Amino acid sequence: MTYCVGLLLNDGIVLLSDTRTNAGLDNIATYRKMFQFEDKGERVVTIMTAGSLSVTQTTIARLREAIEDDDATGETSILLAPTMLKVAEIVGNTLAAVRREIDEKMSMAQGASATMIVAGQRKGGAMRMFLIYSEGNFIEATEDTPFLQIGEHKYGKPILDRVVRRDTSLADAQKAVLLSMDSTLRSNLSVGMPLDLCIIRNNECHVGMTRRIEAGDESFRAMSEAWSQALRDGFAQITL
Repeated sequence: MTYCVGLLLNDGIVLLSDTRTNAGLDNIATYRKMFQFEDKGERVVTIMTAGSLSVTQTTIARLREAIEDDDATGETSILLAPTMLKVAEIVGNTLAAVRREIDEKMSMAQGASATMIVAGQRKGGAMRMFLIYSEGNFIEATEDTPFLQIGEHKYGKPILDRVVRRDTSLADAQKAVLLSMDSTLRSNLSVGMPLDLCIIRNNECHVGMTRRIEAGDESFRAMSEAWSQALRDGFAQITL
């Protein structure tokens, strides 16, 4: 399992993913689930993945292959697509095709599945963010719901519902996604560190900041403890 979250704000995009892959209690490994593609100053696309590792890794590999193809066009390469909507369509079609191929090869009755968050911006266009389903269809983050989640999302959703708006600052957005992840880490062992954090500022069309947060990171631990104490204090002050 995994947990990935993306916020689409007026000032930019904030993305956070864990790196744990769980194939059983005795088979836990770490794999990157955030992938960045950019033509600096012209376009930036970040993809986060959840679900079957065979499906997500193959999909990312094919997207990279399409970018490097000498015959790449706006119909096949996410770095040549004319709009972010077309990027989402390319990713969705690739994901659906890979899932169908792997399903056909699997002997299990239940097929493989995966989901992805695709976020970015091209020069002259608006920032956009999409949640891509295994079937290739997708939904888009909106003014009313400026965040998307994939994987084990239920534990980290309440804080996002309460604090995230389109005008939330990037600094507050970082706190929100990290505390959302902290809630998930505490409640589900299938989600684990290290974490990957990414910020894309509006109209810069490149990844402005990336950060790998390792287990034992002092600033993350301090934030987690402060949040726990704030919750305990708030609980104690409420009377029936």
